Amino acid sequence: MAEYDSLRLENQLCFPLYAAGKEVVKKYTPLLEQIDLTYTQYIAMMVLWESDGISVKDLGKKLFLDSGTLTPLLKSMEKKGFVTRKRNEDDERVVSIYLTAEGRDLRDKALAIPPSVIGCVKLTPEEAHQLYVLLYKLLGGLTD
Repeated sequence: MAEYDSLRLENQLCFPLYAAGKEVVKKYTPLLEQIDLTYTQYIAMMVLWESDGISVKDLGKKLFLDSGTLTPLLKSMEKKGFVTRKRNEDDERVVSIYLTAEGRDLRDKALAIPPSVIGCVKLTPEEAHQLYVLLYKLLGGLTD
């Protein structure tokens, strides 16, 4: 029936986004296990490798994660010895995340991961760039 067409799985944009995201993360998993990171920890580390000392709030904004997700994630990374959390001396409500020497060293170990995963994605560089642009456009429209 036509009135239910909007409920057909094949008519959903959300489903291929969800399924593709899940499958891509699955490709990362064995590679990340070798360096003792989950996918979410890995993307947090990528931000920290660029912005060591970032506040938890700003890290959450960059990763589209709330503090309820970030806090246990960062505690786990701290237990592993990759990061330290420090309260701001001027404003104790602000917590910043700093890489340890081990966390900085992890960057070199992670270098092989992006090329390994991109090899699994059957898109041309142009298609991959176009998808990247469209996904960030979609994210921008959802977070306004």
